[in-house]
Amino acid sequence: MQVVHQSRPVVPRDRLIRLPDVEGATGCKKSTIYELMKAGRFPKPVRLSARHVAWPESAVLQWVQDRIKEAQQ
Repeated sequence: MQVVHQSRPVVPRDRLIRLPDVEGATGCKKSTIYELMKAGRFPKPVRLSARHVAWPESAVLQWVQDRIKEAQQ
């Protein structure tokens, strides 16, 4: 007997993190984060509502890893 499974595409899981978590992950304060975003050197947030934004955790963690790699070169 052969079992047939329907294949679904794998969707990577990510979560949105708010500013305090971004500060904790990067070691940067709000003003530095927004300054880096303005210069195009930090990921842009996702707008959740008129007054709330959050960052994809994967983008923030990738930014951290990129800084570590730069420091090791």
